[in-house]
Amino acid sequence: MSDQHVRLTVAQATIRFLAAQYTERDGVEQRLFPGTLGIFGHGNVAGLGQALLQTEVEHPTADDPDAMPYILSRNEQGAVHTAVAFARARNRTQTYAVTTSIGPGATNMVTGAALATVNRIPVLLLPADGFADRAAAPLLQELERPEAGDISVNDAFRPVSRYFDRVQRPEQLPSALLQAMRVLTDVAETGAVTVCFPQDVQAQAYDWPEALFAKRVWHLARPQAEPGLLAQAAELIKAADRPLIVAGGGVHYSQAEEALQAFAEQTGIPVGLTQAGKGDLVDDHPQCLGAIGSTGSTASNAIARNADLVIGIGTRYSDFTTASRTAFGHPDVRFVNLNVAGLDSIKQAGLPVLGDARDSLLALAALLKGHRVAADYTAEIADLKAEWDAIVDEVCHPATPVTGEGGRLSQNEVIGMVNTHSGPRDVVVCAAGSMPGDLHKLWRTRDKGGYHVEYGYSCMGYEIAGGLGIRLADESRDVFVMVGDGSYLMLASELVTAVQEGVKIICVLVQNHGFASIGALSESLGSQRFGTRYRRRTGSGQLDGDFLPVDLAANAASLGAEVIKTRTTEEFVAAIGAAKAAEHSVVIHVETDPFIDAPDSRSWWDVPVSEVSTLDSTRQARKTYSEHKPDQRIHLDPINPKGQ
Repeated sequence: MSDQHVRLTVAQATIRFLAAQYTERDGVEQRLFPGTLGIFGHGNVAGLGQALLQTEVEHPTADDPDAMPYILSRNEQGAVHTAVAFARARNRTQTYAVTTSIGPGATNMVTGAALATVNRIPVLLLPADGFADRAAAPLLQELERPEAGDISVNDAFRPVSRYFDRVQRPEQLPSALLQAMRVLTDVAETGAVTVCFPQDVQAQAYDWPEALFAKRVWHLARPQAEPGLLAQAAELIKAADRPLIVAGGGVHYSQAEEALQAFAEQTGIPVGLTQAGKGDLVDDHPQCLGAIGSTGSTASNAIARNADLVIGIGTRYSDFTTASRTAFGHPDVRFVNLNVAGLDSIKQAGLPVLGDARDSLLALAALLKGHRVAADYTAEIADLKAEWDAIVDEVCHPATPVTGEGGRLSQNEVIGMVNTHSGPRDVVVCAAGSMPGDLHKLWRTRDKGGYHVEYGYSCMGYEIAGGLGIRLADESRDVFVMVGDGSYLMLASELVTAVQEGVKIICVLVQNHGFASIGALSESLGSQRFGTRYRRRTGSGQLDGDFLPVDLAANAASLGAEVIKTRTTEEFVAAIGAAKAAEHSVVIHVETDPFIDAPDSRSWWDVPVSEVSTLDSTRQARKTYSEHKPDQRIHLDPINPKGQ
């Protein structure tokens, strides 16, 4: 094979290479790229666009091993979100490539790249670039800089990509693609990978060795923790009176849910769940205390407050998880961090146990055979869990419906109805606004893959595009996209893609006439919900007039989706049933009152308040802020590995 060559353009070689890449974990092998998403422009239509067309003509069926199906997106950022959601739903074993033209098509992807890298999700971005030979410069949409001639808008991808490259000559392609695959399949260092293709280089022909297009299987590693560190972690757990597990997204990506459940049952150690970790343990499990942190349950946060050992598993300890470093109040609290990423393993000055979550839990369980927390701690866990469950029942399923302004339902009730009347394997999707925090608190996850909230970047507009990706990953599950009007207005266009591809999603469109989350935050900070409501400007100069006559239901219908408008609980429940019975995408529209809050987490989030102000509301908010700030603590006490 090494002596054989085939003449292809750089773009054709790229697509053929991508079609031959596979991943393998635990003996399960699958294609790394089931397809490509994108939008064509003058920068990629004659290169990568032509290559995708040629591949589709030559290999028209998706199950052909050389096929590379193409999905036409409506927004470049949305295309990246779809790819990221797909990869997350597949536990990072597969992803999509995304191609765009140079200029705004490329820079539209930068937000999606940041989201992928923040959340440690693999996605391959293939933006076009300027001409390598510069014969026609300056090009349409080309950025010219007086101090440097080799910069393009694509350099904006550098800080938000885990790997960045620019293929200036055909000979550079093999090394660029192999480096891209290395990062995409690195369980510790993955994220957005950006490979830029100058427009003229895409179309250049070259004699490629056939070996470049041979099937390559990339092993998704399960790094093994050092036995000595595992033994030390076990001793710390045995010595702790009030241990707590904080389970993050890494549990999902390691497919360690069953190992976590067995470990919690064996030891009796309770589990608090991050946003990415919801579903690591189902909500009705005795050791599951639900969400933790600023948007957490009172049960998780009460246990966290007095925990003397925190065992972080696959978590990056974001500010929401740690309640801005106020969650863990025990004066002698210590941390053990099970993680594949060195960056996350040393946070909170914890004992860094670098290794796969599943295998590390299995090893710890063996070392802790016969060990269990005290009976009084178990009883306390059960009492706190029961107390929180009663709170959730009260707000999500009130005996008498809680109606707000104009008879509107509360968002709590909407969440409760979707949770109750969706199927146990259905997936709820969200990303930004007040909904993610409320879902984190109130949603009762019944299946390990049933909760998908993007809260690392909390990107408005992720929801519908993400729902599309999740449904592409598993068509056996209904996908409920929960989106507020603010996020919907930012990126609703991928509804059209769902309709075009015949991919069913159920979108619950919550109309609350503004930015409910930031409105509530603004009020708590003394800024009186300024600039957060969708109202007409009045003679006073402020946005305090009538609500805007925006018909989001009509907008969704114009994009090709079936729309069901609801106002009452009976109408909403009936709409869920109709949407589940449908074979196409459905949007359920409901108005809610943004002034009806979810239950308090009894936790804090650090958002600075103006130190001086003429407004009494701001001065009062600053007083409250000053009362919480002293509770913030940077954990620095080391746990040194033995022998050091």
